[in-house]
Amino acid sequence: MNRIFNFGAGPSAIPLSVLQEVQKQLVDYKGEGLSIMEASHRSKMYDMVHNEAMALTRELYNIPQDYDILFLQGGASLQFAMIPMNLSMGGKAQYVDSGSWSSKAIKEAQIQGIDYEVVASSKDTTYDRIPADIKFDKSADYAYITSNNTIYGTEFHEFPTTKAPLIVDASSDIFSSLVDWSKVDMLFAGAQKNAGPSGLTIVIIKKELLSRAGDKVPTMLKYKTHADKNSLFNTPPTFGIYMFNLILHWLKDNGGIASIQEKNQAKAKLLYDAIDNSNGFYVGHATKESRSLMNVSYNIKDSDGTNNSELEAKFVKEAIEMGMIGLKGHRSIGGLRASIYNAMTLEGIQALVEFMQKFQKENS
Repeated sequence: MNRIFNFGAGPSAIPLSVLQEVQKQLVDYKGEGLSIMEASHRSKMYDMVHNEAMALTRELYNIPQDYDILFLQGGASLQFAMIPMNLSMGGKAQYVDSGSWSSKAIKEAQIQGIDYEVVASSKDTTYDRIPADIKFDKSADYAYITSNNTIYGTEFHEFPTTKAPLIVDASSDIFSSLVDWSKVDMLFAGAQKNAGPSGLTIVIIKKELLSRAGDKVPTMLKYKTHADKNSLFNTPPTFGIYMFNLILHWLKDNGGIASIQEKNQAKAKLLYDAIDNSNGFYVGHATKESRSLMNVSYNIKDSDGTNNSELEAKFVKEAIEMGMIGLKGHRSIGGLRASIYNAMTLEGIQALVEFMQKFQKENS
């Protein structure tokens, strides 16, 4: 088997042991004579997978009982619209603009016609940091942040404290570190970075928020609709939930989220040290205090400090030849980006660092 190192931002790497388990069970799930993809979402066979995934999510994340876990579709992007639909109560919604995805969420609030306010932004510095001095009004309908920014490589390392319900888009760092639920009222994520294949959206929401949606919110777009039916109001993304369940078992078998968090910190340190010790050949986009443990965005610089796009293109090409893909930076800022989610191994980081050092030596 010739497995390459996948540094793509999403869909992204899935643990090899999980893929092998899927391969083993794909045609005949546990001797049932059919694939889990063929099973009815009302069947006992699937029901066990569905409820186990919910139970493991609660166990691994230590989620209090006054929160519901929902399995939805439409990606995190649909949540940008569902949140104002369901949670706006005629007051003001407040947002932190820390990157492209929070900007998209703000746009959806604008489309909904609700009263919203951007209380902090790092747009003026090309989103190279998490905004400082974030202050939400305690009377706000909700306060909204994006915990990790895939494009710019920044991350909240501590959530702000607010009396307003705090909504967290954790699409690119879900299950990568522990969550203080005393600060968070709703957390959501698309699965395709740390929780399995694309197609599943995970929403963890305080029960008291479910009743906010008005009568004019479409049935399928109400959180309460799905909470009341255990996320089985309509056919859920069954195969994605099955794979998500396997990912959760993998997390548990590897020591849980606290253990994964330690490994993520070690991986990120190794890569950031390589950037910092390159004498300015590689320069990270994010300020050091805001650096993400999941996405490392950086550039190759000339001696005068300008980005060398030709060398960056060469870097990406040669990396592919060395069995490393997904290192081209997002089109909005260019450069290079290594996404080092939970499934990325330490060996993968070591291989990238060795290649970076060799490339610098050959191109300086």
